[in-house]
Amino acid sequence: MEETLGQNVLVLNRLWQAVNICSVKRAFMLLYQGHAQVVDASSGNFQTLTFDQWHDVSRNYKGADVVRTISFSIRIPKVILLLFFERMPKKEVKFTRHNIFERDNNTCQYCGKKFDRKDLNLDHIVPRDRGGETSWENIVCSCIPCNSKKGNHTPPEVGMRLLKKAKRPKWRPLLQVQFSQTADDSWKHFLDLAYWNVELTE
Repeated sequence: MEETLGQNVLVLNRLWQAVNICSVKRAFMLLYQGHAQVVDASSGNFQTLTFDQWHDVSRNYKGADVVRTISFSIRIPKVILLLFFERMPKKEVKFTRHNIFERDNNTCQYCGKKFDRKDLNLDHIVPRDRGGETSWENIVCSCIPCNSKKGNHTPPEVGMRLLKKAKRPKWRPLLQVQFSQTADDSWKHFLDLAYWNVELTE
């Protein structure tokens, strides 16, 4: 029972934007208190259901993902919609090697090839000894051959171009969550599934 109640539920704000993940137990509390509704797509279209409506549609449900009490069983929601919260909390991304690799999708920003991290360097676009800062806007992933070719020069000086401008990313709070499992299929419409693989824009 505790394991079931600890499963992940995707939380959307009032504008249908993914803002968090909570436990099944927390989701049921929000539903019961009227602060949220279940987002259901089983009919092919998205519809929102109150706690009582969700309880009613759970009666004929034959799946295993249910919570059973003494008097009734209710299906576990996969996605809930907050009724009174529309802000999108902003979270500044920490400037770390890991997050630079994530921003650049483990891809050399000069030749465009993807590599294992052990085969990538972090390159200062404008070299440090020429005044280049160690910042989001001046550091990119670079493969060893491109890094060697560029050396202590700027890209234009050696006829190289960046795939895209290096920027400070702003990730959704959801992206700070460490997933222990693959996101549920029902989340796909609401999540940027390629969040490790796309350019993270300002």
